[in-house]
Amino acid sequence: MKLDRLLGILTVLLQNERVTAPYLADKFEVTRRTIGRDIDALCLAGIPVITHQGSGGGISIAEGFKLDKSVLTTDELSGIIAALKGIGTVSEKSQIEQTLDKLSASADAVLSLRMPVIIDLASHYKGSLTEKIELIKRAVNEKHCIAFDYYYDKGMTRRELEPYFVLFKWTAWYVFGYCPMRQDFRMFKLQRLWDLQLLEQTYTPRDIPPGKQDFNARLPDDKTLIADFDPSMRYLLIEEYGLNCYTELENGNLRLQIGFTNYGYTRSWILSFGDKVMVLQPPEMAEDIKRIAANLLKSHE
Repeated sequence: MKLDRLLGILTVLLQNERVTAPYLADKFEVTRRTIGRDIDALCLAGIPVITHQGSGGGISIAEGFKLDKSVLTTDELSGIIAALKGIGTVSEKSQIEQTLDKLSASADAVLSLRMPVIIDLASHYKGSLTEKIELIKRAVNEKHCIAFDYYYDKGMTRRELEPYFVLFKWTAWYVFGYCPMRQDFRMFKLQRLWDLQLLEQTYTPRDIPPGKQDFNARLPDDKTLIADFDPSMRYLLIEEYGLNCYTELENGNLRLQIGFTNYGYTRSWILSFGDKVMVLQPPEMAEDIKRIAANLLKSHE
């Protein structure tokens, strides 16, 4: 926190000709004595900070000191502010807003808060998502276990977890931690996690094996899908897998060949195209889709 505060004080000093110690103490929510020690630390770091006594006095950077008006470049600050705003969509606002204010403390701020990039990580159930993230953050900081109901393809299970962090990946939020039931590190999707509780039980952080932190390796594309799509579905294929993800056939259809991990999810994705797709491989998925189509026809007769 001290380093963050020092950077914040330096940013304020670079943005203003002169500020007072009470102003800095109030802004950074510390005592004037702490601000005094911070100013000494900046001086020891080679920053020529000058204190002016008497009426109109205050703290300033020595005139002529050659330092860019930002500790970070504009692009770096832009990235930080965009990320903070994105996190702010699923976090309690007070701390985020305070941090943003420190990065742009005046009308002559280093960087305008009007950003060309807008990141919104929330969803239609933002309220419950924010509550979950804040509770898990508290659990991680205080080293408390959590418990929750988890819904998956086999039903519902009550699980306990030693949480390590919350992550956003594959367009969804997850909590990663050590599961005593499985005696291994696991990741749980927050959308499927309900009745979340903070337990009195604490835990001692374990060393995470390097392979367990490679989240892409958790979803190996070890199965192959080959399917022909109607040309009208071109934009959806590009949206999902990018430009030139398919081969255009002589009849105009688009052949997609990809690797996949989750059979159920991939089958549901294929079914979302209705009669605009034909699965060639794997053969068991083609048969599965025929069965589902027959059941749909029967249920709608």
